[in-house]
Amino acid sequence: MKKIFIYTSVLLTLAVSFSACKKTIDQDYLNPELSTKPIISGFFTEMLNSDRVRPAYWNLRTYFFPQLSVYAQTTTFDNGPGLYQQSDSYVGNYWSDYYYPAGNGSGPMAVYRSMQVAYAGLSTANQADQEVYLEAAKIVLDDRTAKMVDAFGDIPFSQAGNLETASTIKNPVFDDQKALYTSLISDLNDAATYFGSVKLSDNVQSAFSKADILNQGTLLKWQEYANSVRLRLLMRISYYDEATAKAAVTAMLSAPASYPLIDGAGVADYSPATTDVLLQPLTTTTSSTLYSALTEIDSYWAPDYKLNTVMLPANDPRIPVMFDKYGSTVNGVFVPNATYKAMPVTYGSGQQDTAYSHYSIVDSATFLNNIKMPGIVITASEVNFLKAEAYERWGLGVAATAYNLALNQSVYFYQYLNSIGGGTVATPTDAAIATWEASPTVSYTAATDQTHRLALIWVQKWVHFGFLQSDEAWAEFRRTKYPVLTFPISSPSDYANAPTRLLYPTVETTYNTNYNSIKAKDTRTTKIFWDVK
Repeated sequence: MKKIFIYTSVLLTLAVSFSACKKTIDQDYLNPELSTKPIISGFFTEMLNSDRVRPAYWNLRTYFFPQLSVYAQTTTFDNGPGLYQQSDSYVGNYWSDYYYPAGNGSGPMAVYRSMQVAYAGLSTANQADQEVYLEAAKIVLDDRTAKMVDAFGDIPFSQAGNLETASTIKNPVFDDQKALYTSLISDLNDAATYFGSVKLSDNVQSAFSKADILNQGTLLKWQEYANSVRLRLLMRISYYDEATAKAAVTAMLSAPASYPLIDGAGVADYSPATTDVLLQPLTTTTSSTLYSALTEIDSYWAPDYKLNTVMLPANDPRIPVMFDKYGSTVNGVFVPNATYKAMPVTYGSGQQDTAYSHYSIVDSATFLNNIKMPGIVITASEVNFLKAEAYERWGLGVAATAYNLALNQSVYFYQYLNSIGGGTVATPTDAAIATWEASPTVSYTAATDQTHRLALIWVQKWVHFGFLQSDEAWAEFRRTKYPVLTFPISSPSDYANAPTRLLYPTVETTYNTNYNSIKAKDTRTTKIFWDVK
């Protein structure tokens, strides 16, 4: 089992020890000719290179699948006692991996603080050259921080990394989640503005492109990334503070040239590899970590609501790349099931163990054996679903157009995942996609009122997220209350139902004395501030 580390403010010092950044700041920056070489660029690459972004075994097996994916029903699960109890050690690993780079994550907080210190020690001229790394890193940190808030609520932020920035050991305070979200939204706007106007010299651009393993140094894509995450966060607070969200989103969507987004530029059959923000694998491997993560705890069966209630009635064209019919071995011969069908979520653990072979599982090429699966940061389909919701609620555009575009792009996104996994499923024809979009349970124009139209958007976005973005699926499920899922009642009685937030892990509560200030809010039923519907 992975070692559990303690004490956020002390162990952030580990950020300065990784191999890409061993040289001192003086060695790298006393000579102006070395201003585009590490240390800052090395920190930046290390921050991007995260197994908490890629679908790595540890992240899925210990954090997503036993917790978030269960609470959002993006995967199946062993329906036994303790179903909704979080693993303190595993959640503690995730928590720690956000604060310092000593585990399976890149420690974005510690890395960013170290970048700030390195940057402050540069001359004015060198700072101008290195600013691009700080701005890009800020977007990544804001994105990852929002996920922490969405899971836990108040978190240490403003004083986290105090040892790096002030050379003192201090228990960091827990920042208010509402104020932190406001700050993140503002930061993202500032970063997008920077990337919309910055001009890099050839040598700085070359160095940035080499260090940037996420967006390959494309400044426009960083601007689009910042704007798209900002749109996500604004829509997330839109029922808590509709006036603020509406004003900001209106400004963004009414001026697309000033606020470019990861939206595919209106193209349905777009290229996910070049359009979406995806963290590709750095190395070639011969085995899939997805296989072990999915099969070890029964997360590979087809989810009931997703397949049986949403996709099958509409003859969803994504079914063949998302699922396999599966089957049973009879007299030494494998006999496939006749149709796609998901196991009912109400089956108990014993019933699951005897009946599972009669039901569908996730597709092998797209998921189980896909060694080229990237980390999904944000996609055009998600952005167009966000736009569709804003258009529907506030009359900012044609919601049906954005909705149908998001559906089309989701089809092409999953075709892309299937193809890089070696799958050979043919891309659905335009006619087949149009027929699906016109089906009674999918058609936007057939929905009789706004409640049903918004439900279509939210449910289809949940389908698109799937288990690879279980964190976003769980956040949106809590925000919108869609889809309307059935959750089995579990035991013990104080864990009978899924939680509305994660409890703080003991790796933090035991050592941070500031925990007492927010201890009263540390319950399974406390809601994140934006969860008001």
